[in-house]
Amino acid sequence: MGRPTVAPIAVTDLARVGEFLHGHLNRRISGSAWARALRVPWSVDAPNHGVMLLDGGDVVGVYLAFYSNRMLNGRSERFCNLGAWCVLPQYRLYSLQLLRALLRQEGYHFTDLSPSGNTVPINERLGFRYLDTATALMPNLPWPSWPGGLSVISARASIERVLTTEERQIYEDHQHAQATQQVMLTFGDAHCHVIFRRDRRRNLPLFASVLYVSNPSLFLRVVRFFGRHLLTRHGIPVTLMELRIVGGLPGGSLPLLSSRPKMFKSDSLQPDQIDNLYSELVCVAW
Repeated sequence: MGRPTVAPIAVTDLARVGEFLHGHLNRRISGSAWARALRVPWSVDAPNHGVMLLDGGDVVGVYLAFYSNRMLNGRSERFCNLGAWCVLPQYRLYSLQLLRALLRQEGYHFTDLSPSGNTVPINERLGFRYLDTATALMPNLPWPSWPGGLSVISARASIERVLTTEERQIYEDHQHAQATQQVMLTFGDAHCHVIFRRDRRRNLPLFASVLYVSNPSLFLRVVRFFGRHLLTRHGIPVTLMELRIVGGLPGGSLPLLSSRPKMFKSDSLQPDQIDNLYSELVCVAW
């Protein structure tokens, strides 16, 4: 064991970084799937794909990063979403070097939307703030059809016919994201674009997590029928929804006593300007 060095993860490093994460973090995800996840489907001029710890040319630790440019209040804002952080036990002493290398990058807002238990207090000490992640759990039931023309659309051509300009950008940017699926809820003249992912809790892949809704008021009206779609089309029996994302406590759901933390670090943005998109959550299907 030598003294490791920190280096940016370049495109040419994705294969070996993927194999490292497959072998040492999550064996359910293949090395090639990790590598594909780091090639984000949206357009962005990213400085790296994160940073890695090297000892004699061998990867002994990584901290992934997912970059994006977002338009907020007419301004282009640069984001760095912190992803998987994995360091071999004998090199844990050098773990913080990876995080500090990412945070030294100027001009970015940083998000950590899936911090592990040990990461949370470290983020606190480095100035990260918490997002409100109060979450509701809803059992997905086979409700009868809603009279009056409610539709849940998943075909691309049908979705594209009703997208607004802003929704179209989000839809196209996430169309090829590995971890998400998109549907359009339509009722009369109103519609709601929804992005969700299949999730694991207690190692059970029985959950859908709602990451984005374009029309919270409509979503809350028809949420049970969205749940029916998840049950009958995807075999998912439970939906998890952050109240800040869906606009309130959905009918037929129960508030969780505790929810997973999400954090961000920014000199100018407020919590209501941070969402789940353009992040590890949409790219990595764990």
